[in-house]
Parts: sequence; C-alpha cells; structure tokens
Amino acid sequence: MSVTGTTASRSTETRPTAGPRIRRGRAPRLNHYRFAPLILVAVNVVLFAVFFAWPAVIGFIYSFTDYTGVGSFNFVGIANYEQLFGDSAFYAALGRTIFFTILVVPTSFVFSLLVANLMVSAYSRGKLVARIIFFVPWLISPIVSGVIWRWLFGENFGLVNFLIESLGGKAVPWQSNADLSLIVVVIAATWGGTAFSMLLFIAAIKNVPVSYYEAAALDGAGPWQLFRNITLPSIAPTSFIVILLTTLNAMKEYALFQSLNNGGPGTSNNLLVQYIYQTGFQQGQIGYASAASFVLMIILMAIAIIQLAVNRRTERRR
Repeated sequence: MSVTGTTASRSTETRPTAGPRIRRGRAPRLNHYRFAPLILVAVNVVLFAVFFAWPAVIGFIYSFTDYTGVGSFNFVGIANYEQLFGDSAFYAALGRTIFFTILVVPTSFVFSLLVANLMVSAYSRGKLVARIIFFVPWLISPIVSGVIWRWLFGENFGLVNFLIESLGGKAVPWQSNADLSLIVVVIAATWGGTAFSMLLFIAAIKNVPVSYYEAAALDGAGPWQLFRNITLPSIAPTSFIVILLTTLNAMKEYALFQSLNNGGPGTSNNLLVQYIYQTGFQQGQIGYASAASFVLMIILMAIAIIQLAVNRRTERRR
C-alpha cells in the first residue's frame, strides 16, 4: 500500500464531533420567573394573616372575656353568648337584617339582569353611555351614596318631597317611618350594586353560543322563550355567584344605613353590623360585640355552604 493511500484512508476516518462547550466556574443562572409567583402569594398570605386571620383569632378570644377595650380582661366562658341569645335587641337586628337581605337580593338580581340584557340587545342604542351611567354608582363610596339618597328623600329638604308638594301632594315621611326608610335603603343598595352584577351578566350572556338562539328562532321561539329556555339556564353559574355575593354583602351592610338614616328612626332599622358597632364601640362591650361578630360569621358561612350545596346538586341533575 502506498503512502498516499494510507494518508487518504486516515483522513476519511470518522472523527468524534465536538459537543457543546461547558463553561466551568460559573453557577447556572436562576430563573427569575420561578420565584415571582411565590413572592406574590407570600404577600397575599402575609396580608391575610395580619389583617384577617390574626384579628379573627383575637376576636374569638375576646368573645370569651369581659374586655372593654382598655385595661385587662377576665375570662367569662360562654357568658357573652348566653347573654347574646337572650337579648331581644339582637334578634330584632338579626330579623331586620334577614328582611333587608330578602328585599335586596331579588331586586338587585332582577334589575341587573334586565340592564345586562338591554346592554347586549342588538336593538338598543347608546350602550356606551348607558354603561357609564350604570357603572358610576359602583365607583361611589357607600357613605357618599347614602348622603346623596338622603338629600333626595329628606322629609324637610328632600327633592322628592319638594316635587310631591309642588304637584299639590303631601310630604311623605321617608325618614320617620321605619318601613319607608328601609325601602329607601333598598333602592339605594340596588342602585349601588347593579353595576358589578351587570358586568358579570353581560360577560355571561355574551358567552352563550349564538347558534342556540338561531336554532330556537327557527323553531318559532319568541323573545321570552329564548330568555327563559336558553339565556337563564346558560348563565346559571353566574347567577349563583351574583346571588351569593349580593346575599353576603347585604348581610354585612353598614355604611349605607349609617349615612342614610343612621339605623333610624330610633333603632328600628339597626342591622346586625350596627348592633355590633353600638355594643362594641359606643357601649364599650368589646367581648360581647366579639361574640355577636362570630355569630354573624357563622351565619354567613352557613349561607355560603348551603348555596354551594344547592348549586352542586343543581349541576349534577343537569
């Protein structure tokens, strides 16, 4: 074999390919996005612990004491709860709270659903302006909202009574009559809570497939049949959320009553939160008010659990 042939055969031999270069002496770079969710979650956990969990624990401890807000306290066992369940004012406030919730929840639900249907209707005009008008009340503080409605329905200076008297009528006792005063608060609460529920309903209605309506229209279904048989069943999950949130918010209402009628006339329109505020901060019975607060929390949890159970059974039947 010649030297040339030997050299050529060696040149044609397979050589191992060079792998990727590994840099030594440097630590691998950390992925910054790996820790971002942990940081965000940690911030929420800290805020939840500081502003909710810890105060709840302190309030639960106070509910078994005679704490007055200053100085030391003594443990009294379940004496606060025994006194609470024997207090007629507590039952009056609880009954008024339930009655207010029964009035507000269906009124707000129907009105917000009606507005949402008008907003998505192809025959409606001026939708952008209407959305702004209906959304503005949700941006107003409940205290400011209460003052506005108090100016409207004041007995001696209100705009509504001024118009009634201008037409030859008699002034209506909006503030001195307990039932009329409660009706004004129901109207104000519905006006202020419509915007948020309306947005939820608008999003839910827009997600209903148009083919459902087209197929039903071909079968001769009218507007009411389309709404009852297609729209309502399709937005059932959103309806459940709206009812749950409206119920919880109504049971905890405080600012609107405080600014509109101060729970009056007298204490006839004191809800449970007003009762807790008066006994805790005005009368200095922090331990007793803490017991009432935990009873309210148990009631709210029971309402949420019952509604969740009913919603799950309804979904299973489908």
